Amino acid sequence: MTDRVFHADSYARQCDTVVTRSEPGIVELERTVFYPTGGGQPGDRGVLILEDGSRLTVIDTIKGEDEAIVHRIADDAPVPAPGTRLQAEIDWERRHTLMRYHTCLHLLCAVVDAPVTGGRMAEDKAHLDFDIDMEKLVAADIEAALNALIARDQPVETGAISDAELDANPGLVKTMSVQPPRGQGSVRTIRVGDIDYQPCGGTHLRRTGEIGTASVVRIRSEGKRNKRVTIVLGD
Repeated sequence: MTDRVFHADSYARQCDTVVTRSEPGIVELERTVFYPTGGGQPGDRGVLILEDGSRLTVIDTIKGEDEAIVHRIADDAPVPAPGTRLQAEIDWERRHTLMRYHTCLHLLCAVVDAPVTGGRMAEDKAHLDFDIDMEKLVAADIEAALNALIARDQPVETGAISDAELDANPGLVKTMSVQPPRGQGSVRTIRVGDIDYQPCGGTHLRRTGEIGTASVVRIRSEGKRNKRVTIVLGD
């Protein structure tokens, strides 16, 4: 299992580590700051810096087998052997943007009182799908409520809940399409002040005020049970 530095500190930009497995196009590390694709959040990009100063570009990060994290490099790039020491460094500007969007989507969960049927974020926008009647989604009202919550500058805290506690409180799981991983004894949680509390494995800001301004740019139907609200954040 890869040690997930980003779970303890979403603001960690780099770490010293060791290669545990490698093959053309793939590098696995003992510990990493790279978040793997999951929960609607894209995997991190960045570089692996070897002791001789050479750099390998990480083009994507995904989940592997047995809780490993796979750093994808070009298929024709030189592959560092297991045991190689190096420094893993993420593209921080991109990651921070994704953290802003991910934290804002938690606020959107609180603003729209309906089950979440899906969601995704990118570097320029993000969306959630809700099982709700279309007429109940008013862009101006959602936008005003979002920005009011952002302005409250509430703390965002990481915690954990036991599998048994989660099973006893199924309402904490707000995303119908994705269930939190069980079997490890506990599940990671994110609490946004008194606004939102739910299981989540993603990376987040320390406070909501860091999100900036949010705009609702589109609301449209994606099917009978999927009404999509798309947001864009200011620079």
